[in-house]
Amino acid sequence: MRGETTKPMAWILSESLSIEKLEIAIADLPPSLAGTKIVQLSDLHYDGESLTDEFLTKAIRIANQENPDLVILTGDYITDDPSPIDELVLKLKYLKSDRGIYACLGNHDIEYPNAKQKVTNALTRIGVKVLWNEIAYPLGKQLPLVGLADYWSRQFSPYHTLNQLDPAVPRIVLSHNPDTAEILQKWRVDLQLSGHTHGGQVTIPGYGPGPVLIQELRHSIPKSLRNFIPYLKECNEVMKNWQWAEGLHQVGNNLLYVNRGLGTYAPGRFFCPPELTVITLEAKT
Repeated sequence: MRGETTKPMAWILSESLSIEKLEIAIADLPPSLAGTKIVQLSDLHYDGESLTDEFLTKAIRIANQENPDLVILTGDYITDDPSPIDELVLKLKYLKSDRGIYACLGNHDIEYPNAKQKVTNALTRIGVKVLWNEIAYPLGKQLPLVGLADYWSRQFSPYHTLNQLDPAVPRIVLSHNPDTAEILQKWRVDLQLSGHTHGGQVTIPGYGPGPVLIQELRHSIPKSLRNFIPYLKECNEVMKNWQWAEGLHQVGNNLLYVNRGLGTYAPGRFFCPPELTVITLEAKT
């Protein structure tokens, strides 16, 4: 469901925060973990333009009101210059959860020199565990949490990481870019949590995310002209599978959930509100 709270920016077209609540059935989920509540936040882009302090503070307050067992952050905490991360963590330190806060990094978090280390160090200072091709067990050995390196990094390594797990054991995977779901079909992924897309930022009523239409138009345009048409090249570079721009998707035998993010790029959002996700785990019967 979608619930409104406050508008994030006045000068960029956006919409009120949407609280997306869903229940996810996990095969082989231990009975003790049924009812586990996970809050996901993504794509903050804390750069002084894409997200206001007021909007972030209210998003954190709403997250805490959900009393989550686990908080998951799925990347792009900054946009370009990594220095705002030091101010961002002063806000994020007020996030609360019973089992901790876990994060993966996005492409913007590693793009600039030393950004990866600065972002990781800042999040670590406030107790956020950043997973980079790592496995953690905040919910116990019967439901591992896997965090992968960003897809666009040279260190993206699902082979080494996921092969450490027994295929009979369910797991949740954090991977910033939803395109990785295509590759991850080789392994069991009971739930992949991603961001990156901002939902496409523009949704065409009755059709879907705007970039899906742009990609379809691309095939009818001569290759020699494609790079000269606004947004055509950019959409193709950002993501291949725009049909996974937001929400829940079945990818082979795996489940993928894509959060639309909190931050907003200019010119803004249209029928594509920023999102806070609340997921409740259930045992699959």
